[in-house]
Amino acid sequence: MRKVIVAVVGRPNVGKSTLFNTIAGKQISIVQDTPGVTRDRIYAEGNWLNYYFTMVDTGGIEPISDDVLLKQMRSQAELAIETADVIIFVTDVKSGVVDADYEVAEMLRRSKKPIVLCVNKVDSIKKYGNDIYEFYQLGLGEPFPVSAANHLGLGDLLDEVVKHFPKEGLEEEEDGTLKIALIGKPNVGKSSLTNKLLGENRVIVSDIAGTTRDAIDTEVTYNGTPYIFIDTAGLRRKGKVTEDIERYSVIRTVAAVDRADICIVLIDAVEGITDGDTRIAGIAHESGKGVIIAVNKWDLVEKNDKTMQEFTKQLKEKFAYMDYAEYLFISAETGQRIHKIYELVNMIHDNQVMRIKTGVLNEILARATAMKQPPSDKGKRLKLFYITQASIAPPTFVIFVNDRELMHFSYTRYIENQIRENFGFRGTPIRFIIRERGED
Repeated sequence: MRKVIVAVVGRPNVGKSTLFNTIAGKQISIVQDTPGVTRDRIYAEGNWLNYYFTMVDTGGIEPISDDVLLKQMRSQAELAIETADVIIFVTDVKSGVVDADYEVAEMLRRSKKPIVLCVNKVDSIKKYGNDIYEFYQLGLGEPFPVSAANHLGLGDLLDEVVKHFPKEGLEEEEDGTLKIALIGKPNVGKSSLTNKLLGENRVIVSDIAGTTRDAIDTEVTYNGTPYIFIDTAGLRRKGKVTEDIERYSVIRTVAAVDRADICIVLIDAVEGITDGDTRIAGIAHESGKGVIIAVNKWDLVEKNDKTMQEFTKQLKEKFAYMDYAEYLFISAETGQRIHKIYELVNMIHDNQVMRIKTGVLNEILARATAMKQPPSDKGKRLKLFYITQASIAPPTFVIFVNDRELMHFSYTRYIENQIRENFGFRGTPIRFIIRERGED
């Protein structure tokens, strides 16, 4: 099952970003930014009335002419149509319906995707109430008046959005086949790796960044076991603007990661590790997926006996927030170490679904607290009563304590390290839920 994707589309200055940020910050629960992963808020994971979804912002545009505006608006709409399950089309009550709104509305209507029409900047129904009717002309159904800046009307808007969600999320056929997403910046060799794994040129490979239009699922059988590789797309067209490339990459990556069990983050060995690499890896980390960081084009690097060791050190520094990740140095061009991907994927999946008996977990917890006393604050000491495993993929543990506020991140990390020392869990993140119970 994957989350529903909700895209936000609209002209500049209609308050699209304000709406996105207000919903993300105030109206839905949002995953906190991971330490070490800085990125623009292009997407937010959240829920409204227990409907879970991924909201994406299709981009802020500052055009220099009406022609550019319309072109960019079409580009936004196409991106939303391709990637989203539900689209919020944001308009501005103060400027009324303009030509660009009509054109984009026509594209959205033809897409047959559910569209929710949002009329923003309605600070007062008394003042702007009659102006809302003009937006019926767009042919997208009922306009929902909101004031994103003043947090008015957001509940009604989101109620309408979730009406278009399937009752149980978006089901995909579950046949037990492992799904592996190949993620990374454009032109790091995702399609080349898919082709090498497949043994034939099924995916178009080009030196132009972003030639892959959509995420492509490729089934590969290795030693009698089928695997599905999801080759995340670059740009639909040859993008020249860095922000456009980043935005397309991130939005498509979010959608692909959501469907995957394990992610292979491809990095260009020649270019080195960039902020874009850490941002994209952070998507997999925040989603709780198993991770392999594959350094591609290793055959093009001039090496001595310490090159791999030095690059590994850089990886550990840049990806310190996901120190469980497995590293692999490969060449999609020559096939160097490609076969090791299957070995790592199988190992990581075993760790993702590993369950530990409650009795064993509590023995580890007792030893850990004896070796390192839990922290205290203002004379009150943290007590850890009990631990149990709640779920798998990622392995998630519930710890019952006397005071959740005393359970500092550093002590949670210490408990995680103790569990990893005993059971490894290589390649997969571990999650903890801290719950309080009264002292006996």
